[in-house]
Amino acid sequence: MDLLPSILFFLAVTLVTLQVALAGDADILSDFIPPSNTTVPPDGSFFTYTGLRADTMPPDFKVFKASMAEFPALNGQSVSFAVLMYPPGTVNPPHTHPRASELLFLLVGSLEVGFVTTTNDLFNQTLQEGDIFVFPKGLVHFQYNREEKAPAIAVSAFGSASAGTVSIPIAVFNTSIYDPVLAASFKTDVVTIKRLKYGLSH
Repeated sequence: MDLLPSILFFLAVTLVTLQVALAGDADILSDFIPPSNTTVPPDGSFFTYTGLRADTMPPDFKVFKASMAEFPALNGQSVSFAVLMYPPGTVNPPHTHPRASELLFLLVGSLEVGFVTTTNDLFNQTLQEGDIFVFPKGLVHFQYNREEKAPAIAVSAFGSASAGTVSIPIAVFNTSIYDPVLAASFKTDVVTIKRLKYGLSH
């Protein structure tokens, strides 16, 4: 009996399992990772973040983040947070989080939300206060406050201390991708591409 196919199958399954297991934030071997720039043990202030406080609604869409970059105590904890504020008629443009799924909880107002799968299927929903929506990891998604007078406020939790954000409009039109490449990709002309780039930069 030839064992080689069985052994190869077992190795393939093992490699795939290991790859999936290593896909999230790395586990740590201590309760937390203390700050590296001091020898003094941290106190409660190290585990407190006040950067999400906001007294007024901003004039444009705004995200207040609490990720590892802003809140070093999250290092190794596999979690982060954000408060999203949507004045009337504003949008959180299509974007992705390559390292985490997102759980959005709508506190105030209503929001149009949605994501696009890898097979280009759109899953969208109108959220009301108290609703929760999940955006799967790495998929393009958006939120839009279509109300003309009422703001919306949401909070998002991420399954990574550093979820990362790739804004599709900025990544496509605000980088140095060659204009003829973009024109061919969007089946338009270079003049239109330049107008889109100008609109994003002003």
